Formats: sequence, structure tokens, C-alpha cells
Amino acid sequence: MGANRHMSANPGGRFTPEAACAIVPSSESPAGSRPHNTISMRRTSLMQEPVLVLNATYEPINVTAVRRAMVLMLKGVAQAEELHNAEVHSAAHAHKVPSVIRLLAYRHIPQQSRALSRKNILLRDRNTCQFCGGVFPSSELTLDHVVPRSRGGRSSWENLVACCYQCNNNKGDRTPEEAGLKLARRPRPFTLHTSRQLMRLIGHRDERWRKYLFY
Repeated sequence: MGANRHMSANPGGRFTPEAACAIVPSSESPAGSRPHNTISMRRTSLMQEPVLVLNATYEPINVTAVRRAMVLMLKGVAQAEELHNAEVHSAAHAHKVPSVIRLLAYRHIPQQSRALSRKNILLRDRNTCQFCGGVFPSSELTLDHVVPRSRGGRSSWENLVACCYQCNNNKGDRTPEEAGLKLARRPRPFTLHTSRQLMRLIGHRDERWRKYLFY
């Protein structure tokens, strides 16, 4: 549906992880200590938690990460509608972590598929290996061509799936049938309908989302 493209076109330039790190700097103990590593991992996990994004009209249009949501808020592009109990501390301030944000200016969202990308394939497949069914962090997943490129397989929504490294190695340059593997579901383009299904799925885990998702 192209929501990411529209949301990133805001004053101050495109969001980057480096920019977010500058906005929410670390103030814990020196690197290398066990407590610092534990706190840092918790903060990183928190900054990757999902946030529901509403258009200015309160229509749900996207799911993003806490890190990006806070950048949009600090730039004055969005405001928090629902908050977690957790806080993120910068050098001078404590910032409440948002659960739902709303864009302050209306964004037109085209009724079309999202751009084909690794990020959107993993989001469509919910970070789940489509062969073994395991759920993994993004860093532990790759993309697999169902029909190998050596057999004429294309890089398309219908031929790319999220795959863990072990299944990817087991499959090799073969079709799933040849490797004795079975796809969890047929891969499809990531449409507006897919996005809203994912919003509802995540919304079941966060009651703050429910009043915005029109069950």
C-alpha cells in the first residue's frame, strides 16, 4: 500500500537508524560490562516493538517500529495516541514509548501492493520460515526463491519467501518438492488487505490497538 514511502517523505529527510541513535543516546555503564550488554539488548528489543500508525483521520495505515515512531514524533510529524508503560531515556529527558501514533497531516495511501523488498517479504511472512514454521529475528532469516533462479525462477512476490538459514541450506538449488520440503502457504503479493490482516493479528496482543482496528 506504499505507507512507508509516504510517511518517510517528511521535513528533515528520511529516517535512518543512525538518526534515531542520535536522538536517544545511551547513558548506561561502559561498553563490555555484562549489565550494560543486558540493558542494551533490552533497549534494542523495545525499540523494535510494533507501533500502529494511524492517518490523520484515525484510519490505521501501517505498522512500524518504536524507533521510527519516536523519530516521527520528535520531528513533529506524528503524535502519540496510546502509550506503553515503558520509557526510553536520553541524556536530558525520559520519553514514553508509543503503542499507537497518528500522523498530523493526512497522507494519501494508494490502493496497491507494497514495493518488493526483503523487509516487506519478512513482514508479509511474519518473520516465519515458510518451510519449518520457526519464527526468527530478521537477522536470522534470508529470502529463498521457491523455484531456483537457475531454473528460471524470478524475484517476485509469488516466488520469494522468508526462510531460515538451515532450511535454505537443506533446500539448496532445488525445488521444495525435490528437497522434501513443503511451503506453509502459497506466497502472494503484499496488498492493503494483507497489511490490515497483520494489524489485526498484532492488535490481539496489544489491547491499545483494538479500538482503532474496527473488528
